[in-house]
Amino acid sequence: MAKKKQKEKNKFNLFSKGSIDYSIWITVMVLVAFGLIMVLSASAPSALSETGDSYKYIKKQAISAVIGFIAMAFCSKIDYHIYRRFKWIIYIAFIFLLVLVGFVGIDAGGARRWINIAGFNFQPSEFAKLGFIIFFAAILSDVKEHGKIKDFRYGFIYPLVFIVPIVGAIYVLQNHFSATFIIGAVTVVQMFVAGTKISHFIFTGGAGAILIFGGMIAKNGQISFGSGFRSSRIQTWLDPFSDPTGDGWQIIQSLYAIGSGGLFGVGLGNSKQKYLYLPEPHNDFIFSVLAEELGFVGCVMVIVLFTIFVWRGVIVSMKAEDNFGCLISIGIVAMIALQAVINIAVVTGTIPVTGMPLPFFSYGGTALIANLMAIGVLLNISRTTK
Repeated sequence: MAKKKQKEKNKFNLFSKGSIDYSIWITVMVLVAFGLIMVLSASAPSALSETGDSYKYIKKQAISAVIGFIAMAFCSKIDYHIYRRFKWIIYIAFIFLLVLVGFVGIDAGGARRWINIAGFNFQPSEFAKLGFIIFFAAILSDVKEHGKIKDFRYGFIYPLVFIVPIVGAIYVLQNHFSATFIIGAVTVVQMFVAGTKISHFIFTGGAGAILIFGGMIAKNGQISFGSGFRSSRIQTWLDPFSDPTGDGWQIIQSLYAIGSGGLFGVGLGNSKQKYLYLPEPHNDFIFSVLAEELGFVGCVMVIVLFTIFVWRGVIVSMKAEDNFGCLISIGIVAMIALQAVINIAVVTGTIPVTGMPLPFFSYGGTALIANLMAIGVLLNISRTTK
């Protein structure tokens, strides 16, 4: 009888039926459309200055959006249960790509994160986020279904063993702190939702904090942030006007843009900071341009859209038919939400500057396609919610 139930459980169709969560679909469509408008507005001056074509970036982003929507539609139809069967293939494939980029990747901005394929720059770490969410959900589901999620060895140490290669490949080979942080944070969220004991997090977090701060204490007994560009970013965050024409330039220009926007903004397309004052305004600091052009009202609109997405995504996770679907959906929601929160915190000077894009807004074809694929997987899970 047990074997019969297991066989029935493992049966699934390649394509799922049922209705998707249209609240998520509409919200994401609005976010992407809004993002394309802002990329056009924010990128025009720098694109004209660099290439003589004001539409260079928006054309690439629009093509990526079309590819992303096709991928989203495809993923929304594929039964998400199939990913569990191929979890090890997914894991090994992304490990291989992340290691490969360290050897054949393209150097840009002091980091090697891209692989050029037929003239298109492909960033494996963006797809690795989704791949790892799926893989980790499968691992945690296996542990939970065996009743060992509360066990320190199986419910905590065993899952973390698989994080080290991913985090190591991204951080060491690609010098990509933001992607490393997102994967680590999403991992914590998934483990918490799966039922891992909070005491395990406290114990490990306390031990890690002791090691980190121990390494930061200098010989004179003072806490030191170390050396290098990350130390410089922290010092600049504490006092950006200490180096207004150097490391503090970007955050200062961002604050000028946000402050200039007021309640309703200066009008769409009328930003002044995007005219070569704010470096690459169409990337990580696109929210600053949005704040300047659309003001406080525009910022609230974007935050409300992300809030609706998180709300509906959490509901999908709560109503998923199994642990695997629950953990995938909560991982995707956490990934999008954390990136949005961190990006907005950075541009407002709340936390130190880090290269965290604003999902669906910041220029970047790989990130947009990967995020839309993730939404497709989330929509597929919503087809089977109870």
